[in-house]
Amino acid sequence: MKLIIAMIQPHKLPDVKKALFAADVHKMTVTNALGCGQQKGFMEAYRGVIHEVNLLKKVKLEIAVNKEFVQPTVDAIIKGARTGKIGDGKIFVLDLPTCIRIRTGEEGGMAIG
Repeated sequence: MKLIIAMIQPHKLPDVKKALFAADVHKMTVTNALGCGQQKGFMEAYRGVIHEVNLLKKVKLEIAVNKEFVQPTVDAIIKGARTGKIGDGKIFVLDLPTCIRIRTGEEGGMAIG
C-alpha cells in the first residue's frame, strides 16, 4: 500500500480528476494549500503599496492505493497536471503501513478498496 501526495495548480484539478477517473482511481482527498517552490512568488501593487506574495495557492491531493495502482495513479496525475512550466507541482509516494476502514474494521488493501 502506498500514499500518494500531489501538490498541483488549482486550475489543473479538473484535468487531474478526469485523468484519475479514466485510470479507475476514484477515491481521493483534496485540500487547498499555500506553498512556494521554484516559482518564489511574485510582487503586486495594491493601492500604491507593493506586496510580496511568496505563498502561492496550490491543491493537495492525497490518494491511498494498493501496489498495482501506484504507477497508473502517478501517470494520471502527471497527465492532468503537466503544463511544462515552473510550478506544475510535485508528487510524493510514501509507504502506507496500515489502513483501517472504520465502518467495517477491515484492514490493509481491503480497506483501501
